[in-house]
Amino acid sequence: MADHHEVLVIGGGNAGISLAARLRRYKVADIGLIEPRTTHYFQPLFSHIGGGAARMGEATREQARVMPRGIEWIRGEAADIRPEENAVLLADGRRIGYGQLVVCPGLQKDWDGIPGLAGAMASAQVTSNYDPAMPEKTWGLVRSLRSGTAIFTQPPGPATCVDVGQKIAYMACDYWREYGVLRDIRVVLVVPTPTVFGIEDVDAVLRAKIAEYGIELHTSTSLAGVDAARRTVTLAGPDGTRELSFDLLHVVPPQSAPDWLKGTPLPAAGDASGFVEVDPESLRHRRYANVWSLGDAAATLNYKSGGALRKQVKVLARNLAAVARGSEPRERYNHYGVCPIALTRHTLLFAEFDHQYRPMPTVPWMDLAKERRWAWVLDRWIFPQVYWRLILKGRA
Repeated sequence: MADHHEVLVIGGGNAGISLAARLRRYKVADIGLIEPRTTHYFQPLFSHIGGGAARMGEATREQARVMPRGIEWIRGEAADIRPEENAVLLADGRRIGYGQLVVCPGLQKDWDGIPGLAGAMASAQVTSNYDPAMPEKTWGLVRSLRSGTAIFTQPPGPATCVDVGQKIAYMACDYWREYGVLRDIRVVLVVPTPTVFGIEDVDAVLRAKIAEYGIELHTSTSLAGVDAARRTVTLAGPDGTRELSFDLLHVVPPQSAPDWLKGTPLPAAGDASGFVEVDPESLRHRRYANVWSLGDAAATLNYKSGGALRKQVKVLARNLAAVARGSEPRERYNHYGVCPIALTRHTLLFAEFDHQYRPMPTVPWMDLAKERRWAWVLDRWIFPQVYWRLILKGRA
């Protein structure tokens, strides 16, 4: 095979870059990384940008600047995986062989999954911080709204940091309150879950903030359609459907594994979601011993977030390095997940939990699920620097 790497990584986001960098630190020599994009984003800052508390330049780097030294960047798009042949096919026809494969392409945004949503994204009143082109549009909408109805929605099913979609609702309300217009704005928050988050202590904090802002909360409800021309949404809830007009609509889109990945042998038989079938603790494929996966595209049990990914990277890198030495993988991921939720443009809480939404605090003697100023400083100012300077270099 003309192109072959001992370790081949699909995906140059947080997962792929930080894993490759850590593997280099573990003296794994021959690493190839498949990634078509030329721009790399630190997506947790998108909410702060949408709330007017950060600039897009802080969340953006050229992909070439974050690629670890000593690896080959394969600039192309994965189109198929043939595990029986130990090969990956690219969209341009190239064929790349591997000794060990790591699959971490992230999720795709299914804008067409909700009737009318894809077309509505180009309209002046609709936005999403989940699209790198739109956080600044979000801030423009928040800044200019002085009256009317603002609707913020979350989708059912798996999504990257799905509850972070609430961040912009609270930050927007804080801004509108500061400028004395919140009382003239009907704010609607739509979540698919029975409670606003799912952990009792976190729910209590969020309910108090929702009451403080006067937000109209719709639980067990999902966005079922968007009519951009009429500026209306259809919401589907326990009592059927209802239509609401809006002046600002922020959407977290439905998400799924990439379509090309769904068609490979790596998902479990009969699993239409397309997530890679791995042992959720070792992160090794259940049927192909030289295939691994982590991050959003892996069929793990945890809440999908960057905090969860950081722990997965350490586990997978150590397990893969052990296999390269001829040993058995012994590291286990503990299903940790974390969600930072800004409650104002200056305060934030951290929800830490396992795959069953049981609290899993990293600092047991301090309850991080409380509104704190220093937590916001950590999320807004410290974490971005940790990401660019340490995580992407395999050091955190």
